[in-house]
Amino acid sequence: MTGNNDGASMPRSGKARRHAPATLRNRQPILEVLRAVLPREGAVLEIGSGSGEHAVFFAEAFPGLAWQPSDVDDANLASIAAWAADNPRANLAAPIRLDAARTPWPNVAPRGLDAIVCINVIHISPWPVCRGLMIGAAATLRPGAALVLYGPFMREGKHTAPSNAAFDRMLKDSDPRFGVRNLEDVAAEAGSNGLALDSVVEMPANNLSVVFRLSAKTNG
Repeated sequence: MTGNNDGASMPRSGKARRHAPATLRNRQPILEVLRAVLPREGAVLEIGSGSGEHAVFFAEAFPGLAWQPSDVDDANLASIAAWAADNPRANLAAPIRLDAARTPWPNVAPRGLDAIVCINVIHISPWPVCRGLMIGAAATLRPGAALVLYGPFMREGKHTAPSNAAFDRMLKDSDPRFGVRNLEDVAAEAGSNGLALDSVVEMPANNLSVVFRLSAKTNG
């Protein structure tokens, strides 16, 4: 899994802290969705935290939530740590290395999470990352808790905008394993692991926020 890179670039200072311009554009719309979905208190795992800017922003917005950023990429982990160091908050944890495709997830307690947030990840990762995300979520979320995905999706096998189709071609040219995912395929993978589709919210720039919830009947 490459994590959420969103076109991140190194600042002129040469520090580890990176800046992903898309985070400034999408963080407020995503926040509005999260306000309606996340609990007031509890533990949240962010999968593929990328530059770390979202983690800092959301930890500030939700002071009652313990926000755990994660990534698999060394440069991203360093950037997350740098952003956290420059914006210290009691509820923002140090980033952990986590490859969503490799289950069980280390350092994540079974049934210990009140939500998982995954922004701009599954289309820039091989499909096993999506599969591992669902397996890991089913094992670590509390019953009834939410898994929130954000990014571009196809619906019923069709792109929702020409720009998404062009983006999909670019992704596949970069790596044939990548690509804009079909929402129905993602929902089927989630359903096979006890995660039910709760809501789909249309977002700016032809993206979607997709919310799944772990069945209260899930064992474990």
